[in-house]
Amino acid sequence: MPDSVPIPPTGPSAAARRAAIVALTAAGQPYELMEIDGPRGLRRVYANAPTSLRDLYRSSISDRTFLVFEDERLTFSEVHERATRLARGLVVDLGVRSGDRVAISMRNFPEWMLAFQAITSIGAIAVAMNSMWQTDEMLYGLNDCGATVLFADGDRMDRLAAAPIADAPADLTVISTRTDRTACGPHRVLPISTWLGPDGSGVTPGVSAADDALETPIGPDDPATILYTSGSTGRPKGVVSTQRNIVSALMSWELEGAVQATLVATGAPATALDDEGTRPVALLGVPLFHVLGLHAVFLASYRAQRTIVCMSRWDPAVAAALVERERVTAISAPPAMTGDLVREARKTDRDLSSLRSVGGGGAARAPEQVRQIDDAFTSAAPGTGWGMTETNAIGTLIGGADYLAHPDSAGRCLAVLDICVVDDAGRPLPAGERGELLVRGTSLFVGYWNRPEVDAEVFVDGWFRTGDVAVIDAEEYLYIVDRIKDLIIRGGENIGCGHVEAAILAHPEVREASVYAVPDERLGEEVGATVYVDGSTTADELRAFLATTLAPYEVPRHLRLVHEPLPRTDSGKIFRRAIREAALTAL
Repeated sequence: MPDSVPIPPTGPSAAARRAAIVALTAAGQPYELMEIDGPRGLRRVYANAPTSLRDLYRSSISDRTFLVFEDERLTFSEVHERATRLARGLVVDLGVRSGDRVAISMRNFPEWMLAFQAITSIGAIAVAMNSMWQTDEMLYGLNDCGATVLFADGDRMDRLAAAPIADAPADLTVISTRTDRTACGPHRVLPISTWLGPDGSGVTPGVSAADDALETPIGPDDPATILYTSGSTGRPKGVVSTQRNIVSALMSWELEGAVQATLVATGAPATALDDEGTRPVALLGVPLFHVLGLHAVFLASYRAQRTIVCMSRWDPAVAAALVERERVTAISAPPAMTGDLVREARKTDRDLSSLRSVGGGGAARAPEQVRQIDDAFTSAAPGTGWGMTETNAIGTLIGGADYLAHPDSAGRCLAVLDICVVDDAGRPLPAGERGELLVRGTSLFVGYWNRPEVDAEVFVDGWFRTGDVAVIDAEEYLYIVDRIKDLIIRGGENIGCGHVEAAILAHPEVREASVYAVPDERLGEEVGATVYVDGSTTADELRAFLATTLAPYEVPRHLRLVHEPLPRTDSGKIFRRAIREAALTAL
């Protein structure tokens, strides 16, 4: 991306979109917005939103299929009944109270979602732990949040059991899931069948499913979750979000759908395809400890009455088979996964025509992949957005024809948030100028768990400093240019890693790329890149290709070609720090 972005509007105009939002959020409308005061100033909230996640769950009970996992199928009613039994067990048998932390550490299983619903239904705080953490990281997370109960599968129990007893969390009860393990170090272990029955049917003699134990008052500003940042640099931080933060994010996706429907009705070009006649079915391939899986797929499915087809691990061939079998209509995943699915679509004879939406998140998608999605699927619209764990997954959205016209944009801001770009002194910049992206609004988290010193650094007058370098153009499209720390300063020239990566990814044999700074005695830093190549392209050939689109000083001097996927963090992002360290070691 250049410093300025003079792109003509080919999607709905900013004015048309704003007018649709004003009409849909006016007094008396389902998505009515009103202003309330909060600890960081005024914020816009939905007047008709559920006041808590518990209200969201209860209002969504039906006999429609909710969860599909292998040969298991559960309706919304069955999920609610089983989650209620777990919730009652937490309160009555384990003494969990409002504000207590209850952790979940397992692969994507139905029990993950049952546990989350149970925890948040009683006013406790669900701690979504990274399932790829090893023993030390698990200990850190459990001790940091002070969890008293942990839902875990066998692999996670093995890791926790390997911890030195002296370092083990005190008074922790482990609820075992999908395992026959009966011991886990010094911790008490109770099988989840204690409340769900030996066959998982949710029927256990003498255990009531009544809601009478679950009526602890839950306020909209009570904390609901702690999600840890990926931790690719330093110790992860616990992101604390409230009931209202999360519900506001879910309502914002709904409102955006209504905005697009309004634009279609008035003749303005919308940003995404809409197929109301198709039963909504989402494929869950991204981990539930990530906001993309937890919010955009799982929690967003309640009010939509959407079926979730759950994968415990990502496999593009299995994903394609599930799309065909279950007639999946939507998938949201990081670019690495959607790229996998594009390649699978090209080589398989599976019927993937049910797909209507291939959404993104977690990392920037190369413009070339946007076009590949449009070409590979007969009916699916590409989509993406910008969001963070700290914003509860929302921020901006773009899709369909609008996305194809602006393939390097992250879209426009959603209604309960404000975004702006500022210079180094914190002064707002005009349209087209690059600077740090700030965000504020109702879905923004309340702070980092027990890290007030960090909060003081990242919050400025109610605005959150994202650390992203961005541009907002005259039509209000957001472009993420780079992370502030990912700038390479070569002889006084600033080089954006994302800009170089996008150029590399345009090569037909390149699958993934990570660009980083390499120390240089004369220039300070040089450009380095590790590139996953699926083909016979050489380093010299790739440099010659890049020389047609990049300035000479931007072409990587240090180029490392590999023939296997690049390592990723557990949330699906390319693990830049590890890649750079490996490259520097090899020099």
